[in-house]
Amino acid sequence: MNNVELTILMPCLNEAETLADCIQKAKNFFARENIFGEILIADNGSMDGSQKIAQEQGAKVVHVPTRGYGAALRSGILHASGQYVIMGDADGSYDFLNLTSFLHKLREGYQLVMGNRFRGGIKKNAMPFLNRYLGNPILSFLGRIFFKSSVGDFHCGLRGFDRQTMLQLDLQTDGMEFASEMVVKATLHRLKIAEVPTTLSPDGRSRRPHLRRWRDGWRHLKLLLLLSPRWLFMYPGIVLISLGLLLMGLLVSGPLKVGRYYFDIHTLLFASMFIIVGLQALFFFLFARLIAIYSMKLIPNQNKDVAWIMQFFTLEKGIILGFLLLLMGCAGSLGAFLLWMGHAFGPLIPTKMMRILIPSFTCLIAGLQIIFASFFTHILLMLYKEHRA
Repeated sequence: MNNVELTILMPCLNEAETLADCIQKAKNFFARENIFGEILIADNGSMDGSQKIAQEQGAKVVHVPTRGYGAALRSGILHASGQYVIMGDADGSYDFLNLTSFLHKLREGYQLVMGNRFRGGIKKNAMPFLNRYLGNPILSFLGRIFFKSSVGDFHCGLRGFDRQTMLQLDLQTDGMEFASEMVVKATLHRLKIAEVPTTLSPDGRSRRPHLRRWRDGWRHLKLLLLLSPRWLFMYPGIVLISLGLLLMGLLVSGPLKVGRYYFDIHTLLFASMFIIVGLQALFFFLFARLIAIYSMKLIPNQNKDVAWIMQFFTLEKGIILGFLLLLMGCAGSLGAFLLWMGHAFGPLIPTKMMRILIPSFTCLIAGLQIIFASFFTHILLMLYKEHRA
């Protein structure tokens, strides 16, 4: 029977300068708190003897061939024996002697306990200026906005969690964005989350850190957008459609003059583009929502989401709406043709003709998009039902 309560997990890639000290602090923490635990080093292919140091210190070593911060941690979580896992970098930036607050929160029933470096203190030279005042605050702010999360420091490397609960989240990323993925999925699945103040110290390495500011910052931002189809697709789509409809409503009957600015058919053409692109964005949101439910395990209330989609966006409703828009587009195009025919197929006033053709073509394109999207949505729903069966 496994009685290990806590695993202290450290991802490792060439940490020979600091690893022994980190392991010793973790061992001292176990002894001081009388905890039956293990220290697990998820080694990512170290070439400086880190594996030997870990084994000499009595730590368990897991060799992870896939490179990346997330890959090392995912393998470590999988091989951990503890009921709880506290993970932290092996570079000396976190103090493994001071984990009591994390363990207490885990014992109280919290499923994810995040460290917060901005509340606990960041020592001089522990974090680069741009990371401290730009990257981390902005990305954490976006995470709170996108996912309504209460976590103040999305990227703190010191955090604890219930191992079985974390495995059920099916974390997938291999890089530094793993830190954001864990918080996002924990929030979406409504896990019980707590934060504790954590002190960040300068790391003890002489080499360059693994973190690459712009590359890894982009990977975090990209993940936040990919996991939030509302902000990536739905809200921009609504804004574009609303703006397009407003402009088309103002310009379809004639030009608009605002002060010294003159808006005519060229602006009407942009209005058409806004509507079409906005409609595409809304469909992308719908597809992303269904794919997330089907394969990525992102949405806990799956049945409610599918029921909502099936009720308000059925294949039949989509075909009817698309067909009505096609009829409107055809009617407008026919009217323009008859107008041209009434002028013996000769030259026409462009501004007058385009006020008919642009809205007509917009209806034709939108109608076809809605019909095709309805069929594709129905295919995704069939896959979901088949998967559930």
